[in-house]
Amino acid sequence: MFGRRRRSMPAGEKPEVPDIPMNWKRLIGYMRPYRLRMLIAVLALVGSAALSLVFPGVISSVVDSVLKQNSTALLDQITLGLLFVFLLRSVTSLIENYNLNYIGERIVMDLRREVYNHLQTLSLGFFAQRRVGELVSRLSSDVTVMRTVLTSNINVLLQQGVIMIGAVIVMLVMNWRLTLFILALTPIIIALAAAFGIGLRRISTEIQDEIAGATVVTEEVLQNVREVKSFVREPYEIRRYGITLDRAFAAALRLLRIRSLFGPLIAFLGFGALALILWFGGREVLDGRLTGGQLIGFLIYGLTVAGALGALVGLYTSVQEALGATKRVFQILDTLPDVTDAPDAKIFQRAEGRITFENVHFSYDQRQEVLHNITLNIAPGEIVALVGPSGAGKSTIFNLIPRFYDPTSGHILVDGLDVRGVMQASLREQIGIVPQETLLFGGTIRENIRYGRLNASDDELIAAAQAANAHNFIMELPDKYETVVGERGIRLSGGQRQRVAIARAILKDPRILLLDEATSSLDSESESLVQEALARLMQNRTTVIIAHRLSTIKIAHRIAVIDKGHLLELGTHDELMARDGLYAKLYSMQFREDISLTSTE
Repeated sequence: MFGRRRRSMPAGEKPEVPDIPMNWKRLIGYMRPYRLRMLIAVLALVGSAALSLVFPGVISSVVDSVLKQNSTALLDQITLGLLFVFLLRSVTSLIENYNLNYIGERIVMDLRREVYNHLQTLSLGFFAQRRVGELVSRLSSDVTVMRTVLTSNINVLLQQGVIMIGAVIVMLVMNWRLTLFILALTPIIIALAAAFGIGLRRISTEIQDEIAGATVVTEEVLQNVREVKSFVREPYEIRRYGITLDRAFAAALRLLRIRSLFGPLIAFLGFGALALILWFGGREVLDGRLTGGQLIGFLIYGLTVAGALGALVGLYTSVQEALGATKRVFQILDTLPDVTDAPDAKIFQRAEGRITFENVHFSYDQRQEVLHNITLNIAPGEIVALVGPSGAGKSTIFNLIPRFYDPTSGHILVDGLDVRGVMQASLREQIGIVPQETLLFGGTIRENIRYGRLNASDDELIAAAQAANAHNFIMELPDKYETVVGERGIRLSGGQRQRVAIARAILKDPRILLLDEATSSLDSESESLVQEALARLMQNRTTVIIAHRLSTIKIAHRIAVIDKGHLLELGTHDELMARDGLYAKLYSMQFREDISLTSTE
């Protein structure tokens, strides 16, 4: 009855996703900080591509000059020159590949950092409507797909583009008639590539979505492995994960079918084009417009153009596949936080601790109000307990005080200042939160406590642990404060996790404390230690508590009774019991066991 109810909270309207050309223009913009390296890479690439065009010309010279003149010396000279060209090409390729890959890796790092940093700025509502696995997939899998485009694909685009253009120019000089004949076949291949690319892009996006779904399932199961095993749901989770993999596999098969058809078709067109070149070129030789050596060189140049065109077509399909991943990443970057600082927001100095709700209404989805006309004034240092049925709106009141959400209407003030007029960070520095479900990071106990104040000294940290009744159990652990608590603190008991969380809040030393008190699952000794630590934490602080136990009700100065988003009753325990209203009913039902235990002591 007094537990918390979790809700899905939309983060507001999503911004429009930019069109695909803008995505790539924007992606290329990440190269600007590395312009000098890019210039070096391009110059080396142009040199490498130009040197690649020397070989067919050398073959043509060998056939037409060396063999006709029967000159060994000339052959030696050409061979030595060719070896020097190959050495020079290897050096330029090294410079090109290193710099392009360096730029690609830096851009991927920049992109990952930007996405991660942007996620930190988004409001709580954004994360309430998305699964963590989906976001992790975008940050890792999708950015990895983009990495291929930013490294190898850019290399292919520049290199093969230069080679193809250079080969076409040489071929035009050698025989413009044969060159135009070859170029007439090119639009057919390009049209086919464009048609296939549309399907590739759509299916690739489906695959990325299915992979993200599989990642979500994996993360949920691993995070809740205790529940999976306690309910013996391993076979169910295996089937559920298998279904997501089957959907991803089905999408991958559709992609494979398109690729399997596309490759042989392009190969047939390429070899067919070579046959036609040989036929047309042979007629040119017979008519005296082309020598035998030039025809051989022409065929090699033709193969070079075909190879470059094939690489560019493959690049096109790869880019189409990456467009889906690019779109998903930029969707995150284009999402704006719902809660933002005003341009003239003030920095909140040390708070006195007065909290005021003035006619506050709130709705998560603009369709159903969760809070209705809440008016409440909490004095500095006062302890106010929130009680009410599950889903009454108690957690929502919690979330509005540190401005995780903004009210639909009305005002929330701290020390007379509207929270929308102060910087969020400075406001939250004044507030300490101890949630019902204690969440710890997977590092050491020292790191978890110091999270409350990163620049705290070891003495201050230990003092906070002692005040939280955590120091003694920490010192009994093999690694003491360097003990790794495991993911979400799984290596500690519930009472130990709560005391570490309380120590973290004590170290922060906030003026306002939000406490979702939950000790019913603890044994009597742990509960006693936690309650004692909480009592120290609440001293001289304005405290708002979602109350679950009789002991918490007793220490509250006033009790606010919330039901269906309305503040129904407000007063001391005795005052509310005398009214014989909802509080008296909830008290007699929820705390009957506590009352009986108290009477026997």
